[in-house]
Amino acid sequence: MRRAGRTTALLVVLGAVLAVLGAGPAQAAGYRYWSFWEGSGSGWTYATQGPSLVRPDDGAVQGFRFSVSKDSQDSAKPRRAPEFAKICADTPAEDGTKRIALVIDPGTAADAPAGETPPTQRTACARVAPDASAAEALASVAKPLRYSSDAMLCAISGYPGSGCGEQVSGDGNGSGNSSGSGNGTGTPDASASDSASPAGSAASSASGGSGGSGGGPSAGVLVGVGAVLLLGIAAVVQARRRRG
Repeated sequence: MRRAGRTTALLVVLGAVLAVLGAGPAQAAGYRYWSFWEGSGSGWTYATQGPSLVRPDDGAVQGFRFSVSKDSQDSAKPRRAPEFAKICADTPAEDGTKRIALVIDPGTAADAPAGETPPTQRTACARVAPDASAAEALASVAKPLRYSSDAMLCAISGYPGSGCGEQVSGDGNGSGNSSGSGNGTGTPDASASDSASPAGSAASSASGGSGGSGGGPSAGVLVGVGAVLLLGIAAVVQARRRRG
C-alpha cells in the first residue's frame, strides 16, 4: 500500500511538471522588416531614430537590411562594410549639397516572403540638400519606396512586393497580421513618420524579451517547475509520516 501511495504521489508530481512545461511557448515569433543602421569605422549600429528623423552629415553611411528578427538585438546587420570613401568615390563634393553613402541589403532567400527572391545587395551615393534626412537620401537613389499607413518603411526599390513588418513563426515560415506601432528606438510611429523596423514592444513581448534564443522554457517556467517539485516532495514526505 505504501508503494502504491508513493507511486501515485510521484505520478501527480510528474503530471504537474509536464503541464507547467507545456504551458511555455514552443517558439518565439519574429518580424520580417527593413531595419535601419548607422555606419562608422567600427561597423554598424542599430539606429536609435527612424530614417525620416535622422539628418546625417556629409560623409555619413546609412544602412538598410531586410531580415526576419525578434528585436533590435537580434536584427541582422547589413553584410557590406560602411565604407564611405569607396561608395562615394565617383561622387565628388559640391557646395550646397552633402553626400550620404547608402548600403541596401535585401537579405537572404531565407528572409524573403513566400514566392519572392531578394535582389542583389547594393550601395549608392546620394547627393542631397544639406538638411535632407536619411529617408530623403534613400528616396533619391532607391525608388520606389513603399510605406504603411502608420509610416513604416515597407519596401525599398519595390522589394518586397507586399507585406509590411508581418509577424512570422519561429522557423521563419508563415505569417500573421501584426506590424505593430510604437515609438522610441527606431520603431514605427505614425506621428513621427520615422520607422524602418517593427514595434519594439510588440517584438519583445512576442519573443519573451530581447536577445534570447526563444527556444526553451523561460525562467518563470523553470521557477514554476521547481515549486511544483517541492510541493510534490513535501506531499510524499507527509504521506510517509502519516503511515509511519
